[in-house]
Amino acid sequence: MSPLAVMAQVVANPAPAAAPALAADTRSDDDAFLLLRDAARKDDIEKADFYADRLTNYQIPSYVDYYRLKPRIKQLTEAQFRDYLNRYQGSAIADRFRNDWLLELGRKRDWVVFDEQYPQFVLDDDTQLKCYALMSKVAKGQNVAADARKLLLSPPGYGEACGSLIGALAQSGQFDSNDLWAQIRLAGQTNATGPARRIALLLGASDAKMAQAIDLPALVLAKGPGLSRADHEMYLVAVGRMARSTLKLGVVALEKASAKLTPPERAIGWASLALQASYALAPEASDYWQKAAGAPLSSEQIQWKARIALREGNWPLVKSTIQSMPQALRDDPTWVYWLARSLQAETPGRPNAQADALYRTIADQSNFYGLLSNEELGNHLILPPPGKPVSPAEIAAMAANPGLQRALKFFNMRLRFEGTREWNWELRGMTERQYLAAAEFARQNNILDRMVNTSDRTRLEIDYTQRYPTPHDDVMHPATQLLGLDKAWVYGLIRQESRFIMDAQSHVGASGLMQVMPSTARYVAKKIGLTDFVVETLSDVRTNVMLGTNYLNMVLGGLDGSQVLASAAYNAGPGRLRIWRATMTGPLEGAVFAETIPYSETRGYVKNVMSNATYYAALFEKSPQSLKSRLGTVGPKNSAISADLPASN
Repeated sequence: MSPLAVMAQVVANPAPAAAPALAADTRSDDDAFLLLRDAARKDDIEKADFYADRLTNYQIPSYVDYYRLKPRIKQLTEAQFRDYLNRYQGSAIADRFRNDWLLELGRKRDWVVFDEQYPQFVLDDDTQLKCYALMSKVAKGQNVAADARKLLLSPPGYGEACGSLIGALAQSGQFDSNDLWAQIRLAGQTNATGPARRIALLLGASDAKMAQAIDLPALVLAKGPGLSRADHEMYLVAVGRMARSTLKLGVVALEKASAKLTPPERAIGWASLALQASYALAPEASDYWQKAAGAPLSSEQIQWKARIALREGNWPLVKSTIQSMPQALRDDPTWVYWLARSLQAETPGRPNAQADALYRTIADQSNFYGLLSNEELGNHLILPPPGKPVSPAEIAAMAANPGLQRALKFFNMRLRFEGTREWNWELRGMTERQYLAAAEFARQNNILDRMVNTSDRTRLEIDYTQRYPTPHDDVMHPATQLLGLDKAWVYGLIRQESRFIMDAQSHVGASGLMQVMPSTARYVAKKIGLTDFVVETLSDVRTNVMLGTNYLNMVLGGLDGSQVLASAAYNAGPGRLRIWRATMTGPLEGAVFAETIPYSETRGYVKNVMSNATYYAALFEKSPQSLKSRLGTVGPKNSAISADLPASN
């Protein structure tokens, strides 16, 4: 069937103007839809047509049509794109289809139609399209260099669009050689060989040698730094790459070539080494950052420079480093808080108006640093009395919402990505009362992750039972009570791990509410004498909670009873905690330890778990709570934790 015939068939079956309550499809129809989706993902036009033809009366025609068209996206005409968008105007899947079309328009450099369609793309969450949008402006002679520098921060995700944008900026003179080499250094930091090779060609440098500098740095280092700037820059990239595997060899290579490098080049080299030393929490990191003075720093580098200063209690350096960050970073609650702390350190024991002013800018936020800022202002967490509950009529309005009905249909089919997209699309423009009603509707349908995320959007009317639910308390209470675990902390961990999705599966195989790995489950089952355990039972709530809480108790017992350390070990594994603690020369404030965790995922995880636990404690105990007290102080290495204890996820 040709694309024109496809669209003719689609036009012959228009979507209803107002979607009624979705009727139940047969199991065979749902199976056919799943096969259609799979065929579309594989760009199998023949199979997509076959299954779409079986679904002419399916309750979600917009998705049937989308999955029929998706495999032939490069063949569609402008009229076919417009027809689909007109038929399903205002829907989530139409916005997705416009995203697909815009990518094609950008690829073809059809800037006239691109400029017409791009402002209509509601989500505007595609970096490729942002790059194409800047390319369109470059084609019109507009200067977009400043916007491009803010956007081009992650080379692994550049693709054709952002790579072409860099080329256009270089050709138009908006990016000079310094910009291009900065991009190459960023590509080296992020293991993005392809983008680095393409940018090297723009500079007239060898793309093959550029690839070697990233993938085989020892070969480049063995030949020395050469004579040209290109040779020096690639040598410096190789220094940073070598330091990822062996910091000492990276240092030797830089020092060996030092006499042939300019002072700015040496500073760039030391900045690369300082970043790797920071990831390792090596004692030399501070010294390397001093040697990197004056080097242009990436976003990752400047944040780690601040973290190492924080870890060492060097408040003047914390202050000056944060103040030198780009505005977007300075506005992040993380650095607002630590800048305030550095200002407060200037007047120990006395009020500091500047620090208090900064605390107040984020003290009303419910995140980790919002809670800490509120405490710095002298307040502990006290939950207000519950507000007016949502009425049955308000919930009924959500139940009648066609988009939320589609979301439920997808969730029931275990199509979580599609369900979440439809759900979030419908939240746009809702009032706070509607957020609460939608969250309650999610609770009634046992979609607790959507309840939590939806309720989290409110700022004035807050229902903490929605934000911090306690499902399966009949299982959780006795499990935590038997082990002497803090139930608020365990719930806080589950909220972060799985958002209470019963069948949650991580990309590494962790399962269930507490995201327990099969190997960890077998280990714990053996330790507690659960002789009849089989991995398939990990999805069972009682089994998952029993194994997860016992594992958590083992970890906690080996880490001085520190919830901060145990949370980190639960996410990253006890082995990594042993390595990180071995770098400590003395006690650290819990918040400082959390902020200087080398893994970004674990760093965010620990902060979220600990703030979650504080809110749960406030709910359970109905008394003021202190996150700072909960974080406590973290001590150096303790050998008590079992060396064979596995990671949880």
